[in-house]
Amino acid sequence: MTHNFSFHLTQEWANQYGLPADHWPASTAPVTSFLTIAVNAVGLERATTWFEAARRAEGRVQDVERARTYQFGFAAYFADALDFYGQMPTLAETVAWEAVKAAREIANHGAGPEPDAPFAVLLDCALRACGRSSDQPSSRPQVAAAGA
Repeated sequence: MTHNFSFHLTQEWANQYGLPADHWPASTAPVTSFLTIAVNAVGLERATTWFEAARRAEGRVQDVERARTYQFGFAAYFADALDFYGQMPTLAETVAWEAVKAAREIANHGAGPEPDAPFAVLLDCALRACGRSSDQPSSRPQVAAAGA
């Protein structure tokens, strides 16, 4: 069950990119589907941990690219952030793993040769959507005011 995750993620896209949705990055629609698959696979609470791990991994990739040194790639940094080594992932974990990697690929290559939305920004929106889905107050002031 998504706990309304995709709905809340759409609200976070609106907070991030404004309305109308016609002006959102093209990658937001397919990324929504893949991040929702990850939430459905491992559950909302674990998905939050996974999205935070993906954000750390993406940060490491960006740091290494700026330093122009050898990198292992997102998947290796993501596995490290999840402390995935030495264990056999469950089917649900494998599904979530592949869904997060696919979301990153879409964000980085989905709309053409240049990324249309930084993956880190999309993950920040996903993390806020997880907070909304679990009935935690949103970090966005305009959302709290709109609900009043």
